[in-house]
Amino acid sequence: MLRLLSLLALLATPALAQQEEIVLGLSQNAVSITATFEGSDILVFGAIRRESPQPLGDLGVIVTVAGPDVPTTVFRKERRFGIWVNVDDVVIQSAPSFYAVATSAPLTKILRASEDLTNRISIPLAVHQIGTNVLDSRSFARALMRIREENRLYQTLEGTVDVARDTLFNTSIAMPANLTEGSYVARIFLTRDGNVVDTYTTTIPVRKVGLERWLYNLSRENAVLYGLMSLAIAIAAGWLASAAFGLLRR
Repeated sequence: MLRLLSLLALLATPALAQQEEIVLGLSQNAVSITATFEGSDILVFGAIRRESPQPLGDLGVIVTVAGPDVPTTVFRKERRFGIWVNVDDVVIQSAPSFYAVATSAPLTKILRASEDLTNRISIPLAVHQIGTNVLDSRSFARALMRIREENRLYQTLEGTVDVARDTLFNTSIAMPANLTEGSYVARIFLTRDGNVVDTYTTTIPVRKVGLERWLYNLSRENAVLYGLMSLAIAIAAGWLASAAFGLLRR
């Protein structure tokens, strides 16, 4: 009898985990970077589909958007002999170029620490350092996070996910102008009493288009022509400025 009950419990576990499922939508499926790009707001909205009565437990919704990983070297400077010099450095190879976490409530109230460790949702767990050569390497990771938070590249947006009737949810994430080109991964986590019960993942391409794309490709495919064109534009701009100044003096 005990073995039978254990088998029934194991068979029931997947069914319970699928009582609630995320259905997602995005305001735009891609972000285009142009010469006049000043940032973009991504509206993430969706619903929670249920095929049975709503389970017990506090509901939480977490939305993360992560940019491409960019290897970064963080330096520590000290003043020596009257000048600032680099004395230590740490290579952080798994730091996302952009990372935002939006939640329906304070993160610690809707997500257990063990679930955060497993899914790497919070900003400190999304940043890893590799190749450390100093004892206090974590301080370098904290410095990187602080700098990117000041530049709005790392965002913790607690309480910004609106949940209506425990079914519909939406949030808006502001993506700044200084975005790194690549695929941005959006993840949505549904939690009950701090445990993740369902996840949904999609990608948002961020690409240069138009003149920006042409100049970007030219600089990498034909550096000589790109350099000559840049020089010609600089000379023309200088000549035009000089001519305009001469006309004003008359």
